[in-house]
Amino acid sequence: MQSSQYKSLSKVCFFFGFASIVGSIAIWYLTGGRTGEAQAHGERFGIFVGLWAPTFFILSNRFDGYVSRRTK
Repeated sequence: MQSSQYKSLSKVCFFFGFASIVGSIAIWYLTGGRTGEAQAHGERFGIFVGLWAPTFFILSNRFDGYVSRRTK
């Protein structure tokens, strides 16, 4: 892969990290049902999606670090 591809991938992962946070909040807010079971499912699914954010941010950082090491 070229450095520009890694840089683009880093930006995409960074965007997906923030999208995961926003998506988690939206899922938690919008999937809350009327029953306790439906609300619990919405909370768990929101947390599951929210846990993706650190992974995307770490990948973004790794790709960015790889680009900076290759350009030195």
